[in-house]
Amino acid sequence: MEKYICKTCGVQYSERNEGPNGCEICSEERQYVNPEGQTWTTHKELVQTERYKNIIREEEKGLYSITTTPKFGIGQTAYLVQKDDMNVLWDCITYLDQETVDVICALGGIDAIAISHPHYYSRMTDWAEAFDALVYLHQDDREWVMEESAYLHFWEGESMKLSENLSLQRLGGHFKGGAVLHMENGAEGLLMTGDIIQVVADHRWVSFMYSYPNLIPLPAAKVAEIAEKVEGLAFDRIYNAFHNVVNTKADDVVQKSAERYIRAINGTLFAT
Repeated sequence: MEKYICKTCGVQYSERNEGPNGCEICSEERQYVNPEGQTWTTHKELVQTERYKNIIREEEKGLYSITTTPKFGIGQTAYLVQKDDMNVLWDCITYLDQETVDVICALGGIDAIAISHPHYYSRMTDWAEAFDALVYLHQDDREWVMEESAYLHFWEGESMKLSENLSLQRLGGHFKGGAVLHMENGAEGLLMTGDIIQVVADHRWVSFMYSYPNLIPLPAAKVAEIAEKVEGLAFDRIYNAFHNVVNTKADDVVQKSAERYIRAINGTLFAT
């Protein structure tokens, strides 16, 4: 019996004798199946190749990025967020070796894991077991869980407090339960967005999509709703899932980006 991992998205499935017929995450229109066909691996195989390594880097006080090199799966970055004497792993990655466990333990371990949406579920149950930490997922995305565990905690509604200054906010959009992590710190607050809100190549802007690889946009009304939901949150910076950062006045960036997006969708951005 093995826990098979989809090589394209990095999501792990529950134990079975052989790889599933297909990856439910990748077969859906927000992701994609590799044009060369569905392929599987296991974490044992990944470790035995001695090819992969996690790079853990301090981004700023109380925030560390965790990225696998070379890229595996989607290639997202996870973050260790430290606030209120609590360590929260934001989003998750597939590769987890003993060196990574040791470094994170030296930083205080992990008290909770929170994930923005199903594309980053990866090996969340194994991370939870390694650090004895609950995983917080929005109930609206429960159907996309491919490996059940007692460590999984499904929250409901529009927001949930993890601590006095850390909260999860459901924005929807990319996925119905799509969430962001807000760290309150006065004018210096942070918003960890995965790609529910995506920092684009020009870091003065963000954008919003139903599917990023397949370039399916969100409707204007949903983007307006997302902008309205975050308008009441104080945050100066945004970190997305791919190490892209809005370094200042990020709350204003979201609002002006939503306005530009809506003008583009409605056909009023461009000269005719």
